[in-house]
Amino acid sequence: MKTKTCLFLSLALGIQIGFSQEAKDIKTLTSKSGTVLGYSKNSGVKIIKDNGESFKDLNKNGKLDSYEDWRLPVEKRAKDLASKMSVEQIAGLMLYSKHQSIPAGEIGFGAGTYNGKPFSESGAKASAISDQQKQFLKDDNLRHVLLTAVKSPEVAAEWNNNVQAYVESLGLGIPANNSSDPRNTAIVTSEFNAGAGGTISLWPDGLAMGATFDPELVRKFGEIAAKEYRALGITTALSPQIDLGTEPRWYRIAYVFSESPELVKAMGKAYVEGFQTSGKDTEINSGWGYESVNAMVKHWPGGGPEEGGRDAHWAMGKFAVYPGDNFKDHLKPFTEGAFKLDGGTQKAAAVMPYYTISFGRDDIYNENVGNGFSKYMITELLRDKYGYDGVVCTDWLITADEGKTPGTFAGKPWGTEALSVAERHYKVLKAGVDQFGGNNEKGPVLEAYQMGVKEFGEDYMRKRFERSAVRLLKNIFRTGLFENPYLNIQETKEIVGNAEFMQAGYEAQVKSVVMLKNKDQVLPIKEKKTVYIPKIYTPISTDWWGIPTPATFDYPVDLELIKKYYKVTDNPKEADFALVFVRNPQTKEAGYSEVDRKEGGNGYVPISLQYETYTATTAREKSIAAGDPVVDPEITNRSYKGKSSTSSNIMDLRTIEDTKMLMGDKPVIVSVTANKPMIFSEFESQVEGIVLNFGISTQAVMDIVSGKQEPSGLLPLQMPANMETVEAQQEDVPFDMIPYQDSEGNTYDFGFGLDWNGVIKDKRTLKFKKQ
Repeated sequence: MKTKTCLFLSLALGIQIGFSQEAKDIKTLTSKSGTVLGYSKNSGVKIIKDNGESFKDLNKNGKLDSYEDWRLPVEKRAKDLASKMSVEQIAGLMLYSKHQSIPAGEIGFGAGTYNGKPFSESGAKASAISDQQKQFLKDDNLRHVLLTAVKSPEVAAEWNNNVQAYVESLGLGIPANNSSDPRNTAIVTSEFNAGAGGTISLWPDGLAMGATFDPELVRKFGEIAAKEYRALGITTALSPQIDLGTEPRWYRIAYVFSESPELVKAMGKAYVEGFQTSGKDTEINSGWGYESVNAMVKHWPGGGPEEGGRDAHWAMGKFAVYPGDNFKDHLKPFTEGAFKLDGGTQKAAAVMPYYTISFGRDDIYNENVGNGFSKYMITELLRDKYGYDGVVCTDWLITADEGKTPGTFAGKPWGTEALSVAERHYKVLKAGVDQFGGNNEKGPVLEAYQMGVKEFGEDYMRKRFERSAVRLLKNIFRTGLFENPYLNIQETKEIVGNAEFMQAGYEAQVKSVVMLKNKDQVLPIKEKKTVYIPKIYTPISTDWWGIPTPATFDYPVDLELIKKYYKVTDNPKEADFALVFVRNPQTKEAGYSEVDRKEGGNGYVPISLQYETYTATTAREKSIAAGDPVVDPEITNRSYKGKSSTSSNIMDLRTIEDTKMLMGDKPVIVSVTANKPMIFSEFESQVEGIVLNFGISTQAVMDIVSGKQEPSGLLPLQMPANMETVEAQQEDVPFDMIPYQDSEGNTYDFGFGLDWNGVIKDKRTLKFKKQ
């Protein structure tokens, strides 16, 4: 076993110059063969010598236990520690915290206190451990913490050191395994990348990364992001999302790479390799080491084929359907990608099932339950058929109670609504899952344990718990946390978001931009001409909990940035060209309307990909799946046929039309920021240029428009000709829409994109073709 350690994990420098009070409390020493040990002098941990080597006495028993011996294989260490853990300790290890911001917010979701006071009144440092965190770390034995926003990289590092010193003093000294949803995205949105932005390298994500068609770029991203994660104290990434984007209306399609099984397989594999593989000088064993970050791929067995595009975060979208009987394609990114790595780590460290009920796919137990509850999906399929023995963690809050209506954001116990919270935990355990996402409390896990004892006996349940404990502990051992979980604050500041990493991320953003139309080679506009940019009306919007954001009428971009490229005028008559920044059509109701339900309808409405009012005359007469035994038991058909919906941002289309009228014969360029496919026929023929991005910086778009960079992005998804082809396509089948053909004769199909010479045809388009 190699025993070198990464410099940024060594606190030697921090001790010498005293970056913080916390750093002074940390001691490090290097064992004879090179392994660096870090520990808090206040935790009670002592150093044990054996054959000249040094080891941490984590359980303070005065002897070297197997789990403390870094010379032994990870499997043996994990089994030894699991055997020493109480049922209560294992129950805590099975918990994955709710979202934590550093410092804790003062109101609303994720709020916390410090000595009973909100942060602003407490006098606590931003890196202090909140009351709630102390409780779940000490009383509930939780060791897996999900981080969102942090005040700064150095605050994150200090908080990590505080937490690691705190848990090192408890019981068996098991380190915290901190984790994150994607943090490196250029555009910050809620929930899925709530910790994004700030001082960290900014990259394309999801469809934006997919548009590069470049797995090697994804691997490079993984390697860089892993270094930044480790410098923040994060050792597990709740990513990548390797669902197939086969349903164009799906709410979460923005976060997938593509609808192509082959492209998603390659991109997901590269992502996991990049995150999990340490460099040779930081490797511990088999690719794992001090630069490794465990990747939790999601969402098994593929969350993409949501009926009608509705999403399973809400009861209205609990069903994934397979009208094309194409279940197998959705498994490929997992079974042929993330589970078959080329490097030493071999496979993704963890898997997250989606909330969805994979309707009608369980042919053994004939259950229609959420995938985290399904013994067929987890044990029969994932574990037994495909041989996956890593950690399986539920998506967040599947054991909590659902909301009062199908459109209320709350728990997601799909298919188990009639069970108690503890009974749901037990069903998850029986399915073969190891961990409960978004549960800070061990109580229901212990209740589930006793249910198992009653049904199968103490010996059976003890072994069942230890099996999960070993899987969970292996992910902590192989990242080196048991030897040294502490960070050097100065090196954290130097690593996270450094100039080299920032530049790499920015270059990737540029590569993700797709040029769709360039009539008469109007682009690039290299000279410093005069541009007209219209203001955009942004309608009122609400977040996950229904809290509204007021409507605005303002410029959609920073004009100071635009002025670095062109002269800006608010008078179209003075402009040489216009540049209109819009979003793809946004449906206010994500497939469900409380108003429709109150007026006697079933509540279900179409999700439209066009700006103008859409009436679903060709939708299914009867939905494939239905049923909500708690809040809407009488609804047996979720069809929305004949109903209408209008894009909430229809003014984006009006702005394009008005701008063209104002500009006359002068060129109008449209920059679209999209989070799903859209109907281009509403405005394409009226404008001279279209540049598409999937959520990156305005600067990257402007570098394309101005010719500073050449476009190279390709469509990772089909752009449909109309809503009729969207209704006709099957949710589980890729490439089954009629793509839009524009006024220049180009077809907006998978893999299409323009550069300055015309339609791009290169090794990427040859390798990743429609199949």
